[in-house]
Amino acid sequence: MKTCLLATLLLFLTACTHLVRPNFTQEISELRAGEYQLDTMHSYLLFRIDHLGLSKIIGRFNEIDASMDFDPKNPESLILNGVINASSIDVNNRDLESTLQEAAWFNTSQYPQLTFNSESVKTLESGQLEIAGSFTMRGITRPLLLTTTFNGGADNLITRKYTIGFSASAKLNRSDFGMDAFSAFAGDEIDVELHGEFLRQK
Repeated sequence: MKTCLLATLLLFLTACTHLVRPNFTQEISELRAGEYQLDTMHSYLLFRIDHLGLSKIIGRFNEIDASMDFDPKNPESLILNGVINASSIDVNNRDLESTLQEAAWFNTSQYPQLTFNSESVKTLESGQLEIAGSFTMRGITRPLLLTTTFNGGADNLITRKYTIGFSASAKLNRSDFGMDAFSAFAGDEIDVELHGEFLRQK
């Protein structure tokens, strides 16, 4: 009896999922071409950095935006541009957040934004895309590689726009951007993750 109830529940949930996201596909070739804008309400930029060699500080930026020009027939023509409000840093500690905005760290009064602009795209054997671009932080620009996964696309009944799910990861060294203070306490390498939804504009 329990098995029947569980099977019925799973079928119901599957049906609900298809109703909420009609025309869902995970095949890149079946996604829709167009100009896309990040859905900032459903997007997250996270980072992790070593702390004393004992644990990780995990934080996020609460104000991010991005645009994407995408053609599934030619994914390597993708263009991605993003901007981050540096003062929106969130590490669940207000004192530390204030410290991170000072001159030794993000220096947000002088450099209020972090930006990424893609320059080339390569398709990996895994099916992921490697997006090479320029990342600017604290007024210093360095190359950055984003390893990107398209999670799928569907008609979004909430926004009434076609939506693509997108995840990306990258690594960078803060010292490359002149942020080398307190190296005994905080590591140099930073792991970055982006999880977002892009809404098709046209």
